Amino acid sequence: MSAAPAIEMRGLEKSFGEVGVLRGVDLVVEPGTVVALLGSNGAGKTTVVRILATLLHADAGSASVAGHDVARDPGAVRSAISLTGQFAAVDEILTGRENLMLVARLRRVAQPRADVDRLLARFGLVDAADRRTSTYSGGMLRRLDIAMSLLGDPPVVFLDEPTTGLDPQARLEVWACVRELAAGGTTVLLTTQYLDEAEQLADRIAVLHEGRILVEGTLSELRALLPPARVEYVERQPTLEEVFLALVAPGSDAATREGDGS
Repeated sequence: MSAAPAIEMRGLEKSFGEVGVLRGVDLVVEPGTVVALLGSNGAGKTTVVRILATLLHADAGSASVAGHDVARDPGAVRSAISLTGQFAAVDEILTGRENLMLVARLRRVAQPRADVDRLLARFGLVDAADRRTSTYSGGMLRRLDIAMSLLGDPPVVFLDEPTTGLDPQARLEVWACVRELAAGGTTVLLTTQYLDEAEQLADRIAVLHEGRILVEGTLSELRALLPPARVEYVERQPTLEEVFLALVAPGSDAATREGDGS
Protein backbone atom coordinates (compact mmCIF):
# COMPACT_ATOMS: atom_id res chain seq x y z
CA MET A 1 0.00 0.00 0.00
CA SER A 2 1.20 3.52 -0.80
CA ALA A 3 1.82 6.00 1.99
CA ALA A 4 -0.96 8.38 2.92
CA PRO A 5 -0.66 11.87 1.39
CA ALA A 6 1.36 14.38 3.38
CA ILE A 7 -1.17 17.07 2.38
CA GLU A 8 -4.64 16.60 0.93
CA MET A 9 -7.26 19.21 0.00
CA ARG A 10 -10.72 18.48 -1.38
CA GLY A 11 -13.13 21.20 -2.49
CA LEU A 12 -11.52 23.86 -0.34
CA GLU A 13 -13.44 27.16 -0.35
CA LYS A 14 -12.82 30.48 1.38
CA SER A 15 -14.40 33.90 0.98
CA PHE A 16 -13.69 37.23 2.61
CA GLY A 17 -16.95 39.14 2.61
CA GLU A 18 -18.31 38.91 -0.90
CA VAL A 19 -14.93 38.10 -2.42
CA GLY A 20 -14.45 34.39 -3.17
CA VAL A 21 -10.74 33.66 -2.84
CA LEU A 22 -10.80 29.85 -3.01
CA ARG A 23 -13.53 28.25 -5.09
CA GLY A 24 -12.92 24.52 -4.74
CA VAL A 25 -9.22 23.70 -4.43
CA ASP A 26 -8.22 20.06 -4.88
CA LEU A 27 -4.60 19.06 -4.38
CA VAL A 28 -2.67 16.04 -3.08
CA VAL A 29 0.99 16.26 -2.01
CA GLU A 30 2.88 13.01 -1.58
CA PRO A 31 5.34 12.55 1.31
CA GLY A 32 8.92 13.65 0.69
CA THR A 33 8.14 15.79 -2.36
CA VAL A 34 8.43 19.49 -3.15
CA VAL A 35 5.25 20.88 -4.68
CA ALA A 36 5.12 24.45 -5.93
CA LEU A 37 1.80 26.26 -5.75
CA LEU A 38 2.19 28.77 -8.54
CA GLY A 39 -0.05 31.80 -9.02
CA SER A 40 -0.24 35.54 -9.49
CA ASN A 41 -0.64 37.98 -6.62
CA GLY A 42 -4.12 37.54 -5.15
CA ALA A 43 -4.58 34.04 -6.56
CA GLY A 44 -5.14 32.59 -3.07
CA LYS A 45 -1.78 30.94 -2.38
CA THR A 46 -1.30 32.40 1.08
CA THR A 47 -4.93 31.66 1.97
CA VAL A 48 -4.33 27.98 1.17
CA VAL A 49 -1.25 27.91 3.39
CA ARG A 50 -3.03 29.68 6.26
CA ILE A 51 -5.86 27.14 6.16
CA LEU A 52 -3.43 24.22 6.10
CA ALA A 53 -1.50 25.76 9.00
CA THR A 54 -4.78 26.10 11.01
CA LEU A 55 -4.55 29.91 11.01
CA LEU A 56 -7.79 30.24 9.02
CA HIS A 57 -10.97 28.17 8.85
CA ALA A 58 -12.20 27.08 5.45
CA ASP A 59 -15.80 27.86 4.53
CA ALA A 60 -16.24 24.49 2.82
CA GLY A 61 -14.31 21.43 1.79
CA SER A 62 -11.73 19.46 3.76
CA ALA A 63 -7.99 19.45 4.29
CA SER A 64 -5.55 17.20 6.10
CA VAL A 65 -1.85 17.47 6.89
CA ALA A 66 0.26 14.48 7.96
CA GLY A 67 -2.96 12.49 8.28
CA HIS A 68 -4.65 14.99 10.62
CA ASP A 69 -7.76 16.94 9.72
CA VAL A 70 -7.02 20.66 10.00
CA ALA A 71 -10.49 21.47 11.37
CA ARG A 72 -10.99 18.54 13.75
CA ASP A 73 -7.43 18.07 15.02
CA PRO A 74 -5.57 21.39 14.69
CA GLY A 75 -3.20 20.64 17.57
CA ALA A 76 -1.83 17.55 15.88
CA VAL A 77 -1.45 19.48 12.62
CA ARG A 78 0.57 22.21 14.34
CA SER A 79 2.85 19.59 15.87
CA ALA A 80 3.57 18.16 12.42
CA ILE A 81 4.29 21.36 10.49
CA SER A 82 6.41 24.42 10.29
CA LEU A 83 5.56 27.64 8.45
CA THR A 84 7.96 30.18 7.00
CA GLY A 85 6.07 33.26 5.84
CA GLN A 86 6.92 36.02 3.40
CA PHE A 87 8.94 37.93 5.99
CA ALA A 88 11.62 36.45 8.22
CA ALA A 89 10.36 35.85 11.79
CA VAL A 90 13.72 36.67 13.33
CA ASP A 91 14.37 38.79 16.42
CA GLU A 92 17.11 41.17 15.28
CA ILE A 93 18.16 42.01 18.85
CA LEU A 94 19.25 38.40 19.38
CA THR A 95 22.09 36.52 17.75
CA GLY A 96 21.46 33.71 15.30
CA ARG A 97 22.22 31.13 17.96
CA GLU A 98 19.90 32.83 20.47
CA ASN A 99 17.04 32.90 17.97
CA LEU A 100 17.43 29.18 17.40
CA MET A 101 17.70 28.40 21.12
CA LEU A 102 14.55 30.42 21.84
CA VAL A 103 12.52 28.44 19.29
CA ALA A 104 14.06 25.14 20.43
CA ARG A 105 12.91 25.77 24.00
CA LEU A 106 9.45 26.87 22.89
CA ARG A 107 9.14 23.61 20.98
CA ARG A 108 10.57 21.62 23.88
CA VAL A 109 13.34 20.08 21.80
CA ALA A 110 15.03 17.34 23.83
CA GLN A 111 18.62 18.35 22.99
CA PRO A 112 18.40 22.01 22.00
CA ARG A 113 22.12 22.82 21.94
CA ALA A 114 22.97 19.86 19.73
CA ASP A 115 20.11 20.60 17.34
CA VAL A 116 21.02 24.29 17.16
CA ASP A 117 24.66 23.47 16.39
CA ARG A 118 23.56 21.01 13.71
CA LEU A 119 21.28 23.53 12.00
CA LEU A 120 23.86 26.31 12.13
CA ALA A 121 26.28 24.02 10.33
CA ARG A 122 23.65 22.75 7.90
CA PHE A 123 22.75 26.25 6.75
CA GLY A 124 26.22 27.73 6.71
CA LEU A 125 25.73 30.07 9.67
CA VAL A 126 28.42 28.87 12.09
CA ASP A 127 30.69 31.89 11.56
CA ALA A 128 27.78 34.30 12.10
CA ALA A 129 26.11 32.37 14.91
CA ASP A 130 27.06 34.76 17.69
CA ARG A 131 26.44 37.99 15.81
CA ARG A 132 23.23 39.96 16.19
CA THR A 133 20.95 39.16 13.28
CA SER A 134 20.54 42.88 12.57
CA THR A 135 23.95 42.52 10.86
CA TYR A 136 22.80 39.63 8.63
CA SER A 137 22.18 39.93 4.90
CA GLY A 138 18.74 39.11 3.49
CA GLY A 139 19.87 35.67 2.41
CA MET A 140 21.34 34.91 5.83
CA LEU A 141 18.13 36.00 7.56
CA ARG A 142 16.12 33.72 5.29
CA ARG A 143 18.45 30.80 5.93
CA LEU A 144 18.16 31.36 9.67
CA ASP A 145 14.37 31.63 9.38
CA ILE A 146 14.20 28.28 7.59
CA ALA A 147 16.60 26.73 10.10
CA MET A 148 14.32 27.91 12.93
CA SER A 149 11.38 26.28 11.19
CA LEU A 150 13.15 22.91 11.18
CA LEU A 151 13.67 22.61 14.92
CA GLY A 152 11.84 19.52 16.08
CA ASP A 153 12.11 17.92 12.61
CA PRO A 154 8.58 18.64 11.33
CA PRO A 155 7.65 16.27 8.48
CA VAL A 156 5.82 19.01 6.55
CA VAL A 157 7.13 22.53 5.87
CA PHE A 158 5.21 25.39 4.28
CA LEU A 159 7.30 28.05 2.55
CA ASP A 160 5.07 30.97 1.63
CA GLU A 161 6.87 33.02 -1.04
CA PRO A 162 10.19 32.64 0.76
CA THR A 163 12.25 34.70 -1.73
CA THR A 164 9.98 37.73 -2.05
CA GLY A 165 12.11 40.88 -1.97
CA LEU A 166 15.44 39.06 -2.00
CA ASP A 167 18.27 39.84 -4.40
CA PRO A 168 19.37 37.14 -6.89
CA GLN A 169 22.21 35.87 -4.71
CA ALA A 170 19.99 35.61 -1.64
CA ARG A 171 17.39 33.75 -3.74
CA LEU A 172 20.04 31.20 -4.72
CA GLU A 173 20.91 30.73 -1.04
CA VAL A 174 17.26 30.02 -0.21
CA TRP A 175 16.99 27.64 -3.17
CA ALA A 176 19.94 25.71 -1.77
CA CYS A 177 18.11 25.46 1.57
CA VAL A 178 14.99 24.08 -0.11
CA ARG A 179 17.05 21.50 -1.99
CA GLU A 180 18.59 20.52 1.34
CA LEU A 181 15.12 19.98 2.79
CA ALA A 182 14.10 17.84 -0.16
CA ALA A 183 17.25 15.75 0.08
CA GLY A 184 16.41 15.04 3.73
CA GLY A 185 12.93 13.74 2.87
CA THR A 186 10.92 16.70 4.19
CA THR A 187 7.64 17.41 2.42
CA VAL A 188 7.62 21.00 1.18
CA LEU A 189 4.69 23.05 -0.09
CA LEU A 190 6.21 26.11 -1.70
CA THR A 191 4.08 29.04 -2.82
CA THR A 192 5.65 31.37 -5.34
CA GLN A 193 4.91 33.78 -8.15
CA TYR A 194 8.38 33.26 -9.61
CA LEU A 195 8.19 30.78 -12.46
CA ASP A 196 11.90 30.00 -12.50
CA GLU A 197 11.70 29.16 -8.79
CA ALA A 198 9.08 26.50 -9.46
CA GLU A 199 11.12 25.15 -12.36
CA GLN A 200 14.26 24.88 -10.25
CA LEU A 201 12.84 23.39 -7.06
CA ALA A 202 9.57 21.53 -7.52
CA ASP A 203 8.94 17.86 -8.17
CA ARG A 204 5.39 18.83 -9.14
CA ILE A 205 3.75 22.17 -9.92
CA ALA A 206 0.13 23.22 -9.35
CA VAL A 207 -1.19 26.35 -11.06
CA LEU A 208 -3.70 28.25 -8.92
CA HIS A 209 -5.85 30.76 -10.80
CA GLU A 210 -9.00 32.54 -9.69
CA GLY A 211 -9.43 30.25 -6.70
CA ARG A 212 -8.99 26.91 -8.45
CA ILE A 213 -6.18 24.57 -9.47
CA LEU A 214 -6.08 24.71 -13.27
CA VAL A 215 -3.49 21.97 -13.73
CA GLU A 216 -1.05 19.96 -11.63
CA GLY A 217 1.85 17.83 -12.73
CA THR A 218 5.56 17.63 -13.39
CA LEU A 219 7.28 20.29 -15.45
CA SER A 220 7.40 17.87 -18.40
CA GLU A 221 3.67 17.20 -18.09
CA LEU A 222 2.89 20.91 -18.04
CA ARG A 223 5.13 21.57 -21.04
CA ALA A 224 3.25 18.86 -22.93
CA LEU A 225 0.05 20.94 -22.66
CA LEU A 226 1.41 23.26 -25.34
CA PRO A 227 2.17 22.26 -28.95
CA PRO A 228 5.44 20.35 -29.31
CA ALA A 229 8.60 22.29 -30.05
CA ARG A 230 9.36 23.14 -33.66
CA VAL A 231 12.79 22.08 -34.87
CA GLU A 232 14.48 24.61 -37.08
CA TYR A 233 18.13 25.03 -36.17
CA VAL A 234 17.70 24.09 -32.52
CA GLU A 235 14.88 22.48 -30.54
CA ARG A 236 13.09 24.89 -28.26
CA GLN A 237 10.84 23.58 -25.48
CA PRO A 238 8.16 25.94 -24.08
CA THR A 239 9.19 27.51 -20.79
CA LEU A 240 7.06 27.20 -17.67
CA GLU A 241 6.31 30.92 -18.03
CA GLU A 242 4.77 30.28 -21.48
CA VAL A 243 2.72 27.37 -20.10
CA PHE A 244 1.47 29.45 -17.16
CA LEU A 245 0.54 32.49 -19.25
CA ALA A 246 -1.23 30.32 -21.82
CA LEU A 247 -3.24 28.59 -19.10
CA VAL A 248 -4.44 31.73 -17.32
CA ALA A 249 -4.94 33.98 -20.36
CA PRO A 250 -8.58 35.04 -20.98
CA GLY A 251 -10.16 32.76 -23.55
CA SER A 252 -7.71 29.89 -23.02
CA ASP A 253 -9.13 26.35 -23.05
CA ALA A 254 -8.41 25.89 -19.32
CA ALA A 255 -9.95 29.23 -18.37
CA THR A 256 -12.99 28.51 -20.56
CA ARG A 257 -13.51 25.12 -18.92
CA GLU A 258 -13.39 26.73 -15.49
CA GLY A 259 -15.88 29.40 -16.55
CA ASP A 260 -18.25 26.74 -17.91
CA GLY A 261 -17.95 24.76 -14.66
CA SER A 262 -16.84 21.72 -16.63
